[in-house]
Amino acid sequence: MEKGLKNIVKEKYSIIANQSKSQNETSCCGGTDCCSSIDYTIFSESYSKEEGYVEEADLGLGCGLPTAFAGINKGDSVLDLGSGAGNDCFVARAIVGDEGKVTGIDFTDEMLKKAESNNARLGFKNVEFIKGDIEEMPLPDNRYDVVISNCVLNLVPDKQKAFSEIIRVLRPGGHFCVSDVVLRGQLPDKLKADAEMYAGCVSGAIDKNEYIKIIEESGFHKIEVHKEKEIEIPNTILLNYMDLDDLRQMKRDKIGIFSITITAYK
Repeated sequence: MEKGLKNIVKEKYSIIANQSKSQNETSCCGGTDCCSSIDYTIFSESYSKEEGYVEEADLGLGCGLPTAFAGINKGDSVLDLGSGAGNDCFVARAIVGDEGKVTGIDFTDEMLKKAESNNARLGFKNVEFIKGDIEEMPLPDNRYDVVISNCVLNLVPDKQKAFSEIIRVLRPGGHFCVSDVVLRGQLPDKLKADAEMYAGCVSGAIDKNEYIKIIEESGFHKIEVHKEKEIEIPNTILLNYMDLDDLRQMKRDKIGIFSITITAYK
């Protein structure tokens, strides 16, 4: 099942890599057609005023602005998980300067090609993109000062593995800052089981308390949620994945979908 979900995500994001930002923002967090009539910019934050912003690298797939809360310093070594076309990497590179280094990891060939093309055009020698799975990163221990990620870990089937890998590659005293999608309560099974929604940011999400517990159990401390925003999915969309009774129960139980930006230290 896990391998199947990864293949679905890889296939979807291969398509997304060749779409424009406007196409991605008007679909399910980058999906191709599952809710094309809904403006999904409610997930994303604007990078346009950030130093180092590269419009061609911004596919509108994020759900926060992790670089703004990551505490990145000049000269740091930074790793971006699920780096896509390189958006967060280039913003991070503006902060670390020539003395630092930024690595992006992604498992989608089309995204890597787009990121490498953007980097070649920009001419950065201290930005690199590598292919790899976040659950089993082909990276050495204790390498990075900061790990960042934007709306990616919710798509990883085994979050325990992902956070274990993050703490492994961080240097002692290093930290992560990720923006991600979490839940309050549990979404109905029909919604979670739907592959299109899984590759569209929502169904891969888990309960916020469970998310934080995984971080704690992975060995992190000084956990802090910097920003939290409720994501309101229109009823017309939710009814594609559940019946009216399920929707009413979801509202009664005050189950919600949120984007959060969270940091924690090794």
